[in-house]
Amino acid sequence: MNRLALYAVLDRFLAALNARDPWSLDWAPDVYHSENNVMLAIGDGVWGTIDRLGEYQLRFADEQTGQVGYFGTVIEPIEESAFTLRLAVNAAGQISECEMLIVRQSDSGIKFENCRYWDKPILHQKPEAPADRAEMIRLSDGYFDTLQRNDGTIHTRFHPDCNRVENGVQTTRNPEFAKIVPVSALGCEEQFRMGNYRYDDDLRARRFPLVDEARGLVLAYGFIDHSGRLREYQLTDGRTVKSPVLRPHSFYISELFKIDHGMIEQIEANFITVPYRMPSPWDSL
Repeated sequence: MNRLALYAVLDRFLAALNARDPWSLDWAPDVYHSENNVMLAIGDGVWGTIDRLGEYQLRFADEQTGQVGYFGTVIEPIEESAFTLRLAVNAAGQISECEMLIVRQSDSGIKFENCRYWDKPILHQKPEAPADRAEMIRLSDGYFDTLQRNDGTIHTRFHPDCNRVENGVQTTRNPEFAKIVPVSALGCEEQFRMGNYRYDDDLRARRFPLVDEARGLVLAYGFIDHSGRLREYQLTDGRTVKSPVLRPHSFYISELFKIDHGMIEQIEANFITVPYRMPSPWDSL
């Protein structure tokens, strides 16, 4: 299925969600439909609570696998929430998979303040030196290898100007956020070379279901497990710091990687807190 056809399915989905009308869509008989890592019946969850979609819209597509992705926001009575959507479309044009991640701060174990959702031109640009599909996935998986039990070893390649946005907050080169989280003053690679994320015990259940080769984008999912056992640890510059994670829990994450010239140039991520070691319903399919 080509990009225009996939975007047309996405547009119909977003219009239906905005109208709280899931039954106007063409669902496959064996459709899988999840919200925040739980399989739900069509029409349950956000379908009954959404007031409207927010203005931020980032869309991308994988013509090879017939999937389309979206980063935006949903506005419900309490708050505006970061939103990741992935749809799989079968040969008949029906939606066979719908995976939604909604970062409701009122439910979150880690709360981000002053969230801002803005367009990033780099995510729309075609890569100047594109990589093939396998290499794009390898670099994205290398990011997860770098994050897992982060000891300063780099398993991927970062562009010198790489930035990361999480749940509507830029968490690299952000002096304002660095007043709360000091590591946010650094760039992507600098954060990892310091070994700041040593408390991320395991990055498991990794999936890379959508690769937009024309745009240099990879949509990935997984879980970051935190045992909470590490009380303090040493950075690569010799400083000893206290761990901010002192309880067992996991993050269910969706991350979008922009890749060009064989390097990660930008990261867009949404994640929520879930029970420790929570399994993914998508792994059993």
